Amino acid sequence: MEILKFEGICKYFGEVKALDNISFDVLSGEWVSIMGPSGSGKSTLVNILSLMDTPTAGRYILGGADASALNDEQILEFRRKKIGLVFQQFHLIPYLTAVENVMLNQYYHSCVDEGSAKAALEKVGLGHRITHRPSELSGGEQQRVCIARALINDPDIIIADEPTGNLDEANERVVLQLFQTLRSEGKTLLLVTHNEELGKFADKVVRLRHGKLDRIELLDQSTMKHNLGSQDKISDRNPNESASQSSSAENLKAKNGDKNSSTNEKNSASQNLGGEDQSAENSNGENQGAKNSDAQNSGA
Repeated sequence: MEILKFEGICKYFGEVKALDNISFDVLSGEWVSIMGPSGSGKSTLVNILSLMDTPTAGRYILGGADASALNDEQILEFRRKKIGLVFQQFHLIPYLTAVENVMLNQYYHSCVDEGSAKAALEKVGLGHRITHRPSELSGGEQQRVCIARALINDPDIIIADEPTGNLDEANERVVLQLFQTLRSEGKTLLLVTHNEELGKFADKVVRLRHGKLDRIELLDQSTMKHNLGSQDKISDRNPNESASQSSSAENLKAKNGDKNSSTNEKNSASQNLGGEDQSAENSNGENQGAKNSDAQNSGA
């Protein structure tokens, strides 16, 4: 079943055609990656998808309703209940804790529930970071707080703009696990990304170029070997900890190696010294023998 559809969507800024006749649909529970180089119109597309902006021409069908026919109150209602947004820049309030940042999204919904906010953080592997402020969290942890915030009102659609753009490989993997879990739960995912590897996890790839639809690619995930297995579990541990521990172990091993090397050098030096002493003793013995022989010859 279609959950949203673009029909000939155009967005003009003066003479600039940011989007020009874009048409595609998204099925409920589908993962769609929106890809293209800088300036291709991805950000403009996200603004229209999230009801932050309206098209110059064309129709946007969202949940069976024509978005252009919605009034301001209905748009707010759709955005609160149907759409969860994940931003590349996080947009966390610096003086609020992780759970308070998640709860902030509830203020625009029906009620505020700290218990459900904590549950959302636990779902993304941050049960141990509930009372931490953004400055006390890593980049990957901050991104997971953003995802928890997007999930708190149980939206049907998750729209993520470059969700792994600021993350290292370890944290990128954690975020990918999260999105795969959300897909298995029936959420519809729309991810804007430059990352070709991330794009391959989608069911469908919508490619833009110069504001136009370049092509649509359909991917069969059952044949893709890069998927993270369902047995993978999102851990409360920082994914960088294992790397840190491995590095510490290597450093310890190196130190022990240096210590053993030093000990061996000392033993070698001691053996050499012993050999030199023995050689000196032998030399002294030979000299004494020569003196005794001379004395005997003189006596004779």
